[in-house]
Amino acid sequence: MKIDLNTPDLIGSKEASLMWGKQKDYVRTIYNKYPERFPAGTIRKFGKQIVVTREGMEAVTKREAKYTLDEIEKG
Repeated sequence: MKIDLNTPDLIGSKEASLMWGKQKDYVRTIYNKYPERFPAGTIRKFGKQIVVTREGMEAVTKREAKYTLDEIEKG
């Protein structure tokens, strides 16, 4: 099985939080308090970094992203 780490569907927790119009620590807080809200395989912790999929964010927030990653990076 090949996994494409360059896919735009894998997002760092801070970026994902901001893309969905939430506070920058939203994903980390929800994951630490209610990890069961994320469907299996949609979120993973690597050391201190949390990576979440678009599917995971849509499941937790019940909506699509408010902003694109490009919009977040431009500020």
